Amino acid sequence: MSDRDDVVLETKGLVKHFPITQGIVFKSKVGAVRAVDGVDLQLRRGETLGVVGESGCGKSTLAKLLVGLEKPTEGAINVRGEDMVKLRGGNLRRARRNIQMVLQDPYTSLNPRMTVGDIIGEPFEIHPEVTPRKGRASAVQDLLDTVGLNPDHVNRYPHQFSGGQRQRIGIARALALKPEIIVCDEPVSALDVSIQAQVINLLEGLQKDFGLSYIFIAHDLSVVRHISNRVAVMYLGKIVEIGNDQQIYEQPTHPYTQALLSAVPVPDPRLRGQRDQIVLEGDVPSPANPPSGCRFRTRCWKAQSVCAEQEPLLQIRDRSPHPSACHFAEPRDVVHAV
Repeated sequence: MSDRDDVVLETKGLVKHFPITQGIVFKSKVGAVRAVDGVDLQLRRGETLGVVGESGCGKSTLAKLLVGLEKPTEGAINVRGEDMVKLRGGNLRRARRNIQMVLQDPYTSLNPRMTVGDIIGEPFEIHPEVTPRKGRASAVQDLLDTVGLNPDHVNRYPHQFSGGQRQRIGIARALALKPEIIVCDEPVSALDVSIQAQVINLLEGLQKDFGLSYIFIAHDLSVVRHISNRVAVMYLGKIVEIGNDQQIYEQPTHPYTQALLSAVPVPDPRLRGQRDQIVLEGDVPSPANPPSGCRFRTRCWKAQSVCAEQEPLLQIRDRSPHPSACHFAEPRDVVHAV
């Protein structure tokens, strides 16, 4: 089997621009927010690809594009070789079964007027071919049991469960259609630390049992390292570095990645003296008006004239053993706590 046969999800030149308009009656376009601006990613069978970056970098928009909640401005989203952007009607509905989503906030992502059984069983109404009507009640109970909840609680409402239990309900709903890919959009950020570990362990167990592939989006670098095989770092709508967990966390090559890791608190006082913390200058530029060339150059201590003139491609360079979008990429040891 070739590496290409192992790819279950691939994006090519994925772009999402939100138009900025003015006027009340006769609206005219005056610009665009470049939320996602040319993203190329590959997800392999059975792996977890972590996506990290600051708030506003485009992570959640990327997640919505992957599952079809937003339509891309440009680009392709290939799931098992089929471009979901070009599919229509029944073909699109069938393809979307294979990629599901776990949302961020378990307190708002579940309909409070629906029972847990109705919430988990709702995908069966949209895709009736998955499970016969007579078998849906038992299928819902099996899903509750799979995520560690009592199957007898099928008629309870979301408010009768804790935050961690609600997120398990969301995971059960995502599993209902037996997908191969699950996009997790900050699935533990709203939970207590102890509960986060339980949910992460559940996701890892489900991955082993069902051969799932995850896109795991988060801002907590330690959580991403724990669960991910590879990590992609986003900045202003672009992937600026990608590699396996050891490459990203032990030998980051892009200045932005190095700054992110240096900002993680170090609890061990013996290591604090070894910390070379990187303090970035200025604010994050507006995605409606990103800098020319390298988007990170306005905050980068390595920036030179070429950074403003030429946009660095995400590629392997002489001093970078893994792809990095920096003209001057080179590994740097970072003392951190992840």
